[in-house]
Amino acid sequence: MKAYALSPDGTLPPTTQRSRWSRFVDRYMPMTVIYLMIATLVVVVLFPHMAVTVPSGHVGVLWKRFGGGTVLDPRQLRDEGLHFILPWNELYIYDLRLQSITQTYNAISSDGVSLTATMNVRFRLQRDAVPVLHQAVGPSYVDLLVRPGIGSLAREVMAQYTAEQVYSTGRQEIQDKIRSLVEDRLSEKMMEREGEEQYRVSMRDTIVLYDTLVYGIELPQLVVDAINRKTEQYYIAEEYKFRVERERRESERKKIEAQGIHEFQTIVSQGISDSYLAWRGIEATLQLAQSTNAKVVVIGSGKDGLPIILGGSTTQTSPAPAPGGASSPGTPGTDASSKDKAAAVQPGAPAETARGERAQ
Repeated sequence: MKAYALSPDGTLPPTTQRSRWSRFVDRYMPMTVIYLMIATLVVVVLFPHMAVTVPSGHVGVLWKRFGGGTVLDPRQLRDEGLHFILPWNELYIYDLRLQSITQTYNAISSDGVSLTATMNVRFRLQRDAVPVLHQAVGPSYVDLLVRPGIGSLAREVMAQYTAEQVYSTGRQEIQDKIRSLVEDRLSEKMMEREGEEQYRVSMRDTIVLYDTLVYGIELPQLVVDAINRKTEQYYIAEEYKFRVERERRESERKKIEAQGIHEFQTIVSQGISDSYLAWRGIEATLQLAQSTNAKVVVIGSGKDGLPIILGGSTTQTSPAPAPGGASSPGTPGTDASSKDKAAAVQPGAPAETARGERAQ
């Protein structure tokens, strides 16, 4: 039994009893805190390597450091969302959405002209073929596979056309040929592997090509000016052809019109007599007499017995008078016709005056 010293007043000092929990804390608390700090530090350091987020429209390919490398089974692909992996493994993210790349290529036309073509390619990846693509090509498949392949085929197609065709009329045909040729080449190329996990996958089953677009084609300025001048002269020649054709058709029209007028006059002249013309003249005289316009009508023996209208042009020509003022034989009425002309010269003379001169 342990002995205790007496206090000055002769009483025994109080005894101290410690619980088991206090003794456990005193013994293990420092080590526990150290372990917790180490674990927290490890989690903080390794969490970015263990928790991987796959964005929308993407897929993850798992690579195991101690498990055979790339997991080729499409069923073990990591879809969108948060995934936890071992820190020594890696998860590679691939974009499954529609991708678009724009690249500028240098080419030479069939006539030896250097040109620059800007092209755009739109494509996407097949989901089940992503593990094979990752193992055979890698994440840099755009720079290793797409850009060089499209550039080589674009140069091959453009070398089949002249500079003028590439610059003006052959752009759509070039686009279609490039796309068709790319699809054929993708079908011919294979990704192969021999070993425990053998596969033979066509590139066409890996990349889905939507279209190839030619944004622009640049030629040397001298070539462009020459093409523009040639096009201008071509349209000027077409304009002249149109003018010649128009004049030819106009001459045909006039010829047909002249034939119609000739046939009309022939038919009409056969059906018109002198009596009919005299009757039409009488009708016209009546209509003129009934109009409100100012006129002078002289009733007398005009040509064909029709009235004489003053102010109109006369078409009758009298023969030259004989010397000495005598009328030539066989021309009766010469004096009367000269009096009619005198009356016609005086438009202001009344009708009675004209009748009086005729009576004399």
